[in-house]
Amino acid sequence: MTINFLLCDTFPGLLPQGIPTYEWMFRQLFDSVCDGVGYRVYNIFDRQLPPTAGRGELHLITGSNSAVYDRTPWVEDLLEWIKAAHRSETPMAGICFGHQAVARALGGRVERSPKGWGTGIRVSQILTGRAGGFFPDGMALHYNHHDQVTVLPAEAELFATSAFCKYDGFTVGNHIVTFQGHPEYTDDYNLHLLRNHSKGEPEETVRNGIRSIQELTHNGRQAARMIAALPSLRKC
Repeated sequence: MTINFLLCDTFPGLLPQGIPTYEWMFRQLFDSVCDGVGYRVYNIFDRQLPPTAGRGELHLITGSNSAVYDRTPWVEDLLEWIKAAHRSETPMAGICFGHQAVARALGGRVERSPKGWGTGIRVSQILTGRAGGFFPDGMALHYNHHDQVTVLPAEAELFATSAFCKYDGFTVGNHIVTFQGHPEYTDDYNLHLLRNHSKGEPEETVRNGIRSIQELTHNGRQAARMIAALPSLRKC
């Protein structure tokens, strides 16, 4: 299997020593659950976009500090690419910003949430049997977001929900799966963000985020397995 990373940010200054690049975390994750994975990186913020054809390849849209409702040229390019990729049933996964970009491109809505920063590990309820095979006890993922999907695309099927974020994960057909959470995050990385890059956030939010990471076990590998098991994708 080949995974094309549609890299939407490099997070300069936010990566701790030991994590050379943001996409490195994705490589470590998929290497832990799949054999023989090949990778390509497209810097979407530099307006590099892959072809939308290629049903045997996964196109993974990453997180970003940008917002999907920003009218920047590269974001608009990405939204148009998602529409075309969907029409051709290109296997696609969206993570955090990528989840929101897929929702917006296909007719949903994304907004800044009045609930504030979603961080730490959050447990979501699973609503569909397809996802239940990967998350039998609920879905626990790392989170780092202020924006949320507030209206799903008409074609989307919600599979994960929580009190903090109604739309934590959805699928479209047999070729798209998205997660508001970050399956690629490690505990150490999210703790690094909370302890070193949470200026301006409420102290209680930071404390609760740290406590959740110390007390809960995240399901990043299960999320990666669900992505790799897209029916339209050649299995790993």
